[in-house]
Amino acid sequence: MSSSFSRRKFLGASLLSGAGLSLLPHLSLGASPSATPLFLTAHERVRLGFIGLGRQAMGLLNNFMRIPGVEVMAGADVYAIKRERFALRVQKNLTEAGKTLTAPKLYEDYRELLQDANVDAVVIASPDHWHALMAIDACKAKKDIYLEKPLTFTIKEGQLLVQAVRENGVVLAVGSMQRAAVNFQTAAMHVQRGQLGKISQVLVHVGDNPHPKPYDLAAQPIPEGLNWEKWLGPIPSLAFNDLLNPGISLNPEKNETAWGAWRWYKETGGGLMTDWGAHMIDIAQWGLSKDRNGPTTIIPGSATQPLTYRYADGVEMLITKFDEGRQGVKFIGEKGWIKVSRGNYDTSIPELQLGKEPENFSFGAHHVDFIDCIRKRKDPIVPVEIGHSTCTACALGNIAHELGRTITWNPQTQLSTDAAVNAKLHYAYERGYKLT
Repeated sequence: MSSSFSRRKFLGASLLSGAGLSLLPHLSLGASPSATPLFLTAHERVRLGFIGLGRQAMGLLNNFMRIPGVEVMAGADVYAIKRERFALRVQKNLTEAGKTLTAPKLYEDYRELLQDANVDAVVIASPDHWHALMAIDACKAKKDIYLEKPLTFTIKEGQLLVQAVRENGVVLAVGSMQRAAVNFQTAAMHVQRGQLGKISQVLVHVGDNPHPKPYDLAAQPIPEGLNWEKWLGPIPSLAFNDLLNPGISLNPEKNETAWGAWRWYKETGGGLMTDWGAHMIDIAQWGLSKDRNGPTTIIPGSATQPLTYRYADGVEMLITKFDEGRQGVKFIGEKGWIKVSRGNYDTSIPELQLGKEPENFSFGAHHVDFIDCIRKRKDPIVPVEIGHSTCTACALGNIAHELGRTITWNPQTQLSTDAAVNAKLHYAYERGYKLT
């Protein structure tokens, strides 16, 4: 695993202070267990448990198991076949690395995993509506947390998760891994340093039809081994459909061929506004130095105008397709523009070019950073407050769309003067679940 990894990191909106801007260079995770380690100076064990064992977790598992000193101890999921696949994948990775085989403990209820004294930190890759409950419980159990984006399902959940992280002194890293990629870092750096001059607009493309739709999937038989009631958790009762949990098999091995469709429905997700917005709005606010901040006015989209966010300094962020139509961000200033997406970077100012085409990068540096921060007891590249401010902006876009009118927001108080907006910051949990 060759690496140019550095422990210097972006630290949100304070990047332009004093010594200037630090970068976390691109890290390439190789497949060979005999290649050079990611870093050699810290060998303290970090013992991980995984909560939510679907498609995303499998990719995270492969990356984390390549980091020296990381051991995978346990996994939790409400679907038995996913627990079995997880155990097989852990042992396969250990075999390929020439390490001693150790079977992870398996749990249906994540709360039992949190009680496991052999687990130091958890990787949460569950559906969005479970993020807050699982992460707050992990805080109370004093487990460090890698939490997939979007941070939470509702704004109120995010507010309470920020509080829980700080009160319990845990390290929480948000899975906004684009911040570990050189092309996104370069774009944010140039914008923050004023290389484009005063910014007037930022275009953000999260995908077509960004807002979630009402749940309309037909009822299908619940698969054997799936605890559907536990999958639903705090949300209202819904009919099972296999698009929510794409089928897998172990013999022969067949993994998911699609992402779980829960992300597209209002009852279970936030649509593209949170699924891709959590990535691209994150980059936009980063470049604008709006981390831990947010918009003050949100104007819903119409036939003649895209969804528009307005910040206190007058800068506007438009949720709209531009150029090639891939998900990405375009910063527009008085001196020119920069546009960036995965594997791509371009600018109208020649001296701001990268000098070569961006590589098809890995996001492994983001995961290394989390482990490094556990050992050093420091905030990661994307701490909980930044994940929350990004998630809040995404959710406000959906709220403005649902209300069908312009709404206002105070990023400092994290409330609106509009009671109808505040009423949508959370929902009533069902099945006896409580947020605190």
